[in-house]
Amino acid sequence: MHFSDLGLCDALQAAVAERGYDTPSPIQAQAIPAVLSGRDVMAAAQTGTGKTAGFTLPLLERLRTGTPARNNQVRALVLTPTRELAAQVAESVATYGKNLPLTSSVVFGGVKINPQMQRLRGGCDVLVATPGRLLDLYQQNAVKFDHLEVLILDEADRMLDMGFIHDIRKILSKLPPKRQNLMFSATFSPEIRALAKGLVNDPVEVDISPRNTTTELVTQWIAPVDKKRKPALLTHLIQEHSWFQVLVFSRTKHGANKLAKQLEASGIEAAAIHGNKSQNARTRALADFKSGKVRALVATDIAARGLDIEQLPQVVNVDLPNVPEDYVHRIGRTGRAGATGQAISLVSADEFQQLKDIERLTQQQLERKIVAGFEPGEPLPAARAPLPPKSKRPKKPKPASAGRNRNGQSSGSGQRAQQGSKGNPNGNGGNSGNGAKPAGNGQRRRRPQRNSRPANGNKA
Repeated sequence: MHFSDLGLCDALQAAVAERGYDTPSPIQAQAIPAVLSGRDVMAAAQTGTGKTAGFTLPLLERLRTGTPARNNQVRALVLTPTRELAAQVAESVATYGKNLPLTSSVVFGGVKINPQMQRLRGGCDVLVATPGRLLDLYQQNAVKFDHLEVLILDEADRMLDMGFIHDIRKILSKLPPKRQNLMFSATFSPEIRALAKGLVNDPVEVDISPRNTTTELVTQWIAPVDKKRKPALLTHLIQEHSWFQVLVFSRTKHGANKLAKQLEASGIEAAAIHGNKSQNARTRALADFKSGKVRALVATDIAARGLDIEQLPQVVNVDLPNVPEDYVHRIGRTGRAGATGQAISLVSADEFQQLKDIERLTQQQLERKIVAGFEPGEPLPAARAPLPPKSKRPKKPKPASAGRNRNGQSSGSGQRAQQGSKGNPNGNGGNSGNGAKPAGNGQRRRRPQRNSRPANGNKA
């Protein structure tokens, strides 16, 4: 099969050919016809298999014959969890749509909002956005959705995991009910799948590979080492093998900053990228890494989601992630678009449980290689055959009225409503209204104020 067989116009085929592509990837071959049919689509595939083009190309094909957007209106909305992923998707839209009379823009936080508002005044055929900044723009009447035709959730699992579900529900409430809905992601956990099916209508499901599997193009191995010697081992590996480009994962922002400084002190050009960095600093670090000015980019999981670096040869986990699914996303930064890659994890004895969880999730036992001169003083426990994967029942999504914030914590109003109604249908904190004292629930009664005055200002 070739892209010419998928029903795309000549302008899109020419843009694809300029990128050097002729044959669509499996996700593209199945998703593009489904999107062009007008039905809702729910697609899952491994990172680096071409998901972005899988929805960008048919989206542009559908929009090219319609009425252009005007006066702050948007025809297609793409929601992403991170700024880097938003920028990547926007670049893809601009690249493939450069021969079409369509407009596109990208909005996210961390930068001034006024230039974004000005760009949206004339309307936008395709808008790529992060949820928080989009709501800010909507509240300032800078963007309108009266003519919205398509909604796309990219990396939907990460977006919901990060607590954006309530922002998404707010956005959904502003959109016209008649629209096409597309959900694309690297993986769909049972919980995410159950929730996602409530957001799409009778979707076409495209699942290219089993969930939570790693690509065969990436060679994976672990190096047992003491925790304190991880920075020294990383430095040794980069220098010994003359790695010119390596993406390093740290579990924390502080750890990323510290490791980048240690690499710099050893003569290795390095930069850190995480949520506390300004958008300009993140953009500059990524540009320097892509150009070769920086050899090692140290990132946290959230900041690295959406990083698309062509021919990235190495990924190193200095810390194993607490969530095993994040391991799949991390190593998916290499071995993209048919290229091979290598993923190395520096594992200390205290991370054995995380290692077991990863091997259980991926159903493979990672090869162990002890690096000479870095033998661990506290050995890693012996390897065991991975247990069968855990079978989880999907949790029921909590109603929006529960009042949960972006961090997944209950808001104060929701808590007060729960406390007030507990054990009492009147919701008055246990006081039935007949003068009886409330039951001992740990709440302090408010004392009447002295010298209180009635509303007319006269003494009581």
